[in-house]
Amino acid sequence: MPICQLCDRDCPKLTVHHLIPKQQTKRKKQDIGPTADICAPCHKQVHTLFDNKQLACDLNSIEKLRSRPEVQKFLSWIRKQDPSRRVRTYR
Repeated sequence: MPICQLCDRDCPKLTVHHLIPKQQTKRKKQDIGPTADICAPCHKQVHTLFDNKQLACDLNSIEKLRSRPEVQKFLSWIRKQDPSRRVRTYR
């Protein structure tokens, strides 16, 4: 099973997270940049907590995302959840 690069869980399916949002690179006609394979709950939570500008400027790597207290709190919770379980996101 594939492993989420953010929460390190074995998940049945992963999504592609653009570390620099496509909105930022598309406007400037740049390459889409680096991506990370993360599970849907992590992907939803990242976009719930941060806007695209923050993601592009300050949180453009997995390490930077993991260092944020809000993400650390979510990761400590999500790691205990069943990977096939559907999860709601909250601010």
